[in-house]
Amino acid sequence: MILLCDPRIAAVSGLDDGEPLVETTKFVSPVEVAPHSTGGAVDLTLRSADGVELDMGTAVDATPEASGDACFTAAPSIGATVRQHRQILVDALPRVGLVNYPTEWWHWSYGDRYWALLTGAARTRYGPV
Repeated sequence: MILLCDPRIAAVSGLDDGEPLVETTKFVSPVEVAPHSTGGAVDLTLRSADGVELDMGTAVDATPEASGDACFTAAPSIGATVRQHRQILVDALPRVGLVNYPTEWWHWSYGDRYWALLTGAARTRYGPV
């Protein structure tokens, strides 16, 4: 990841200085803020009472490119049923303190840097090991 953000890589790739970082963060969180490494993030989906996974519009870990941006929690392109399923997460999880990373409907955090930013907490609850 660090090499991809290096200005020398930008020069070779033909991208502007900031573009490699923008492009790579579509696939991998920057090391300095990667929430899964802190134990403060979880990827979730919904299942019916009989264990069948509900239609959430994309697979967990779908990329913006592969999903036509349908992986965004509030993507305008998703249908009503998918929107209702995602809304269940949006309604329930903040009630127990989790926050959503809006480019991934499945990604929810508690206690990490993103959570602290969105909740206004003075500090994180977790840190990298």
